[in-house]
Amino acid sequence: MDITLKELEAKLLEERLKDLFKRAYELGVEDARKKYELPPLLSRKQFMDLVGVADTKCAELFNRSDFPVIREFGHPKVPTALLFDWIFKNTEWVQTNTTYFEDKKGEWGA
Repeated sequence: MDITLKELEAKLLEERLKDLFKRAYELGVEDARKKYELPPLLSRKQFMDLVGVADTKCAELFNRSDFPVIREFGHPKVPTALLFDWIFKNTEWVQTNTTYFEDKKGEWGA
C-alpha cells in the first residue's frame, strides 16, 4: 500500500485540524463555564444583575423574612441554590397549576 506525498500531507493536515478544532471547542466550553457559571454565594450586585432588579426591589427582597439572604459575611450574600428554590416556591404558576408542593412536603421544607 503506497501512499503519495500529497495523500500524506492531506492526512497530516486533517489530523492537525481535528486536534485544533477539539482544543478550540474545549476552550470555548471552559470560557462559557467561567462566564456563565454562578458562584455559590451571590453579592448584592451579582444578584441584581442576575434577576434584573434595581436597588429598591433588591432592598425590598433582602428585607423579606422568607428571602434567602445571609448577612454574616459583612455584606449581604444570597446562596444561589436557595435563591432558585425560593424563586420556584414563589412562582405563582407552579402553586396554581401543579401539586408539586403537596408532593414534596417534608422533603425540603416546603
